[in-house]
Amino acid sequence: MSQTVVRLPDQAQGRLPAAARPVRARFPWPPAIIWVPAGAVALGTLLPLTYLVIRTAQAGADLWPLLLRARTLDLLARSIGLAGAVTLATIALAVPLAWLTVRTDLPGRRYWSTLAALPLVIPTYVGAFAFVAALGPRGLLQQLLAAPLGIERLPEIYGFPGAWLALTLFTYPYVLLTVQAALRGLDPALEEAARSLGQGAWATFWRVTFPQLRPAITVGGLLVALYTLSDFGVVSLLQFDTFTRAIYTHYRASFDRTLAAGFALLLVGLTALVLLLEARARGRVRYHRSTVGTVRPLRLLLLGRWTAPALLLVVGVVCFALVLPLGVLGFWLVRGLWLGASVQPVWQATLNSVIASGLAALVTVLAALPVAVLAVRYPGRLASLVERAAYAGFALPGIVIALALVFFATRLVTPLYQTLALLVLAYVIRFLPQAVGGARASLLQVNPRLEDAARGLGRSHAQALAAVTVPLVGPGLLAGAALVFLTTMKELPATLLLAPIGFRTLATAIWTGAAEGFFAEAALAAVLLIAVSALPLAVLAAGRGEMPSD
Repeated sequence: MSQTVVRLPDQAQGRLPAAARPVRARFPWPPAIIWVPAGAVALGTLLPLTYLVIRTAQAGADLWPLLLRARTLDLLARSIGLAGAVTLATIALAVPLAWLTVRTDLPGRRYWSTLAALPLVIPTYVGAFAFVAALGPRGLLQQLLAAPLGIERLPEIYGFPGAWLALTLFTYPYVLLTVQAALRGLDPALEEAARSLGQGAWATFWRVTFPQLRPAITVGGLLVALYTLSDFGVVSLLQFDTFTRAIYTHYRASFDRTLAAGFALLLVGLTALVLLLEARARGRVRYHRSTVGTVRPLRLLLLGRWTAPALLLVVGVVCFALVLPLGVLGFWLVRGLWLGASVQPVWQATLNSVIASGLAALVTVLAALPVAVLAVRYPGRLASLVERAAYAGFALPGIVIALALVFFATRLVTPLYQTLALLVLAYVIRFLPQAVGGARASLLQVNPRLEDAARGLGRSHAQALAAVTVPLVGPGLLAGAALVFLTTMKELPATLLLAPIGFRTLATAIWTGAAEGFFAEAALAAVLLIAVSALPLAVLAAGRGEMPSD
């Protein structure tokens, strides 16, 4: 198969560094230590798809006229439009934030980096409800403006604008974390060569740095698009009909789940289309050094007169995406306690959430590593199929994955039913792309000659992978583990269906508290969820260290 790498610039020829210069290479068949676990992971992620095929096959030809109605096509168009708009908005928002918090002398940049990623831990249904409660036609903002300004009603936020805004503010950290990891792995030699040849800061960024960030941006944008396609809470609360909402409606309203399975199968097809477009956009460009040498730390860029606008951007995003939802939750909690509401302790639910999320993060990263190595180091049909299969579960609603695992567990492995292991398996299938994306983006920046050198010194494939590759892709693996931990903490549908009896998590505590009218208890669980989920981000921030300034 053909392959391309990024070469270091040839200053002697007086040319700018090429972002990607093709070099043909032949790749051998991957060793068993790589393709066997990667294939096993791919087969596991295909369980929900197998379940959907079985369900739809039972219906036969009678199902297709129902699926090809005008209403179905309208839902598909709405879903695609929302996913596209949210993806573009998150990229436009996250890339500047990642640049400011990694490459510049932004005051308090390490703290802003953590705060800017925290909206990812807020459940989308909680965030959407907070937006409605605060910014709705008769929300908290309208109540504050009613007396001094006489405003009786604010403009509607329901429909596409509200869903687009809420999903953008709660999913942009997918792009932010992957781009931050990529920025920390860049080699400054390319930028320095461009600057030495007379290029300004903007020209250097667009012609040298940005092309190297494209894999991370693509991976983050893919996660956002797939998450938007599978989200139910935001579109439901903000009354915007999408394909996923129709799936949930049919699962809840009918004992016959065949039509809902058909809808979910169409969503899988839409996911495959998104993955195909992503693969074409990605190409086979590599971004590692083609020569040996020591990679020096990146140097901070001085913002100067742009410090105030940069701070304004970061503060504005954090206020809308984090402070506003927390303010609404705090209002519910204080008001409930003031009115004498009884708040049940949720410490056991907190411990259960940490255990389940920690196990899911560990297992998911271990499962993602062979998939990423196969895709990057041994590209071909096998690698492409395995990688595409790894992304299949992320676009499916959690209830579909849960029902698929219940279907197989009750028929094939009964002892696994109602166990923590089955719940963790659902989390792995659901959030595997988050870990694969981070590992893949980091692995692209590691020169495969380092692994070849280790094997030339007598190391096996597994030893070279453990001793050379894993330490070098550590930032990407940690970013992927953090993403899995955070999103697992707030996962609701799969937890409700698969959690062992009596296994209560913070997500289920929020849901049951809100459903039963105990808003103070729901608010307390939500605040604890955000606080606990902030810990891995704080650890990552502490391990980044400070870079010297220019």
